[in-house]
This record gives sequence, structure tokens and C-alpha cells, in this order.
Amino acid sequence: MLYAVLLVLIPIASFLMARAALAPLQKSYELQQRFVDGASHEMRSPLSVIEGELELALLSIRTPAEYERAMQTALDAVGGLTQLTNDLLLLSRGAGAELKKTYELVDLNDLVRLDIDARASSPVDAARLDVHRGRAAAVLGSPALLARAIANVIDNALKFTPPTGVITVSTAVHDRTCTVTVRDTGIGMDNNDLKHAFDRFWRSDRARSQPGHGIGLSLVQQIVHAHDGRITLTSQVGIGTTVAVNLPLRP
Repeated sequence: MLYAVLLVLIPIASFLMARAALAPLQKSYELQQRFVDGASHEMRSPLSVIEGELELALLSIRTPAEYERAMQTALDAVGGLTQLTNDLLLLSRGAGAELKKTYELVDLNDLVRLDIDARASSPVDAARLDVHRGRAAAVLGSPALLARAIANVIDNALKFTPPTGVITVSTAVHDRTCTVTVRDTGIGMDNNDLKHAFDRFWRSDRARSQPGHGIGLSLVQQIVHAHDGRITLTSQVGIGTTVAVNLPLRP
């Protein structure tokens, strides 16, 4: 009797153990497939724009002004595609030891100042930004990646805040932690938005009217984790969103 029971239980137990062992591989495959599908979809849109403008330019005689508009549209699409490609490359690299070997001393106040200065050419954006920088906030990291993270968070705030709204950018140091906080008075996010905010290529219904690829916060999170930091996100619909990036002070 015992032998018969074992003959039944052993195959079942083996099957369950094998399925449990394969589960992480299946999840990894599904994530990779979603990443590839999303990347392909996002690349297809700008490529279609470029193709359409070039076809129209070849099929009919156009005025110099029309050619200029067509070339500018195609150029804008190329710029968006380049940005998307760069972001995808950053997402694919991860937080390996080789990356950390390139880290150097960076003051987050300097990165915030450089980002805000670069936006001075847009009076509408500059007028909405209220900046408060604290004392020196030195961390070990990649200046380029940290600058990208800060820029992405501020870009999101500007994108989803009306012209009459305010985006407050501040830095602070507390308990061996440097914090960059971006608080806006924009459209806000509901619980479902917050649940998926860091998912690659995910965009809420309210966000689809704005340009973007849905990888901004995902990229920020990966950069922050690569610097042994953490990112928090709080939001209310119709009230606004607050993003806080916390990084350890230099050792």
C-alpha cells in the first residue's frame, strides 16, 4: 500500500518542484518579452513619422517652407527615437560592479542647478519652477546617470502640471542621506497609477494625451537603485505628485 502511495506522490512532488524551479525563468521570460514588445511598439511610431514625411517629400513638389516643415518633423522624430534608444540602453545595463567603478564625487545641488539653468530658454517652464537648494549634498555616483534621473523627474512634473501650476524642486541632507524632492500641483495619480508607476512602458489613461514612452520613472528607479538609493512616490488625483530621490552621502 505504502509503495503504491509513493508511486503516486513522487511524480506529483517532482512536478510541483520542477514547476516552482521554472517559475522565476518563466517570469524573467515574460518580462523580457514585454520589454521587447514595448520597445518595438515605441520605436515604430517615430519611424512611421519619418517614413511618411520622406514619402510625401518625394511624391510631390513642395515649397521651401513645406520642405522645411517636413524635415523638422522628421528631425524631431529622430530626436525622440535617439532619446528612446539611449534610455533603453541605460535600462539594459543594470547596476553591475563595472558601472560602480566609474563613480565619482557628485554634488546633487550642482546637478539640480545645471538642470534648472538648461531650462531657462523656456520661459513657461522656468516660471513654474521654484527651487530650494540645501547645503552641499555630495554622493558617489555617475554624474550623467544622476543628471538623467533628476531631469526625468522634473520633466514628468512639467509635463503633467498646467501652466498655472508650480513645481517645487528642493535638496536636503538628513541622517547621512541626500534627498532631491520634486513636488508638483499637477493632475496627480490614483492608486492604480501608483501601483504601475515604475513599470516599463506603462502609461495611465490620463497620461496618454502627453508625449512620452512610459519609461521615465522606470529608468529613474533603476538609476537610483544602481546608486544604493531609494525612490518614493506619493500622489493624489487633482492635487499633485511628490517624488523623493534618496541617496546615501559619500562614505
